[in-house]
Amino acid sequence: MIHHVVFFKLKPTVDDQKLEEMMRSTRSMLLKIPEVLSVRSGKNIDTNGEWPFFLTVEVESLEKLRMYVEDPQHLKYVQTVIKPNTTARFAMDFQTDPSKDLKYS
Repeated sequence: MIHHVVFFKLKPTVDDQKLEEMMRSTRSMLLKIPEVLSVRSGKNIDTNGEWPFFLTVEVESLEKLRMYVEDPQHLKYVQTVIKPNTTARFAMDFQTDPSKDLKYS
């Protein structure tokens, strides 16, 4: 399993209501992608934190992660939710199944 984690900085115009809408949109839009096993999104408890919004997506393999990134639903999500509301992103990918060799995923 691959756990894809992305942190975002928000534009100054994004208020709490907009942030909650982004969280709902993240779950509803990204769960429509067949390769996605689970989606989480949320806001930083520390309101002064550097990365106030995050999302995580779990997929079965690196190949499925590539398919997720290229999926039209993901591209629509980036255009309608992420680009209009964020200024920066920081992404990391983690392997959650230690018995599986990544070169075969």
